[in-house]
Amino acid sequence: MISAGDFRNGITIELDNSVYQIIEFQHVKPGKGAAFVRTKLKDIKNGGVVERTFRPTEKCPQAHIDRKDMQYLYKDGELYTFMDTETYDQVQLSDDLVGDALKFVKENEICKVCSHNGSAFSIEPPLFVELDITDTEPGFKGDTATGASKPATVETGAQVMVPLFVETGDKIKIDTRTGEYLSRV
Repeated sequence: MISAGDFRNGITIELDNSVYQIIEFQHVKPGKGAAFVRTKLKDIKNGGVVERTFRPTEKCPQAHIDRKDMQYLYKDGELYTFMDTETYDQVQLSDDLVGDALKFVKENEICKVCSHNGSAFSIEPPLFVELDITDTEPGFKGDTATGASKPATVETGAQVMVPLFVETGDKIKIDTRTGEYLSRV
């Protein structure tokens, strides 16, 4: 159990038969009346955000989230298959559960599968990936004063905006959180 006075960003709590992660919290001490804690909570199952206030002495059970490194094997229809690299157990997750988390991830890459009480609810891809450019328009020499960019398709099929000097066949580094081009490799 964790009291509302001990809330911090990133802590997960169980509340109303759901699991929430604290996005923001603020201890408020009004001039008149009792102090309270104002929070923004994100439902980890469906991604919805709610605002709620707590008394500082109120207690909530803290939820334990398991983050396990698993290897992404392949996609079969609407199911993604992951393998535990220690026990070789395989887990299949549905398309709606995975969402866009794997749009920059190739097969056989390691991802974190997040679960609560044995049921997986999200995928955390690696922070940075290196991918080959499969298709992009040719750049023009000398046209770099404006810092212009052009669309490019990477080997996973995702679209990325890259500088004009990047060509088809180049290997680039991408930040998976924002989908931004970082550098050539």
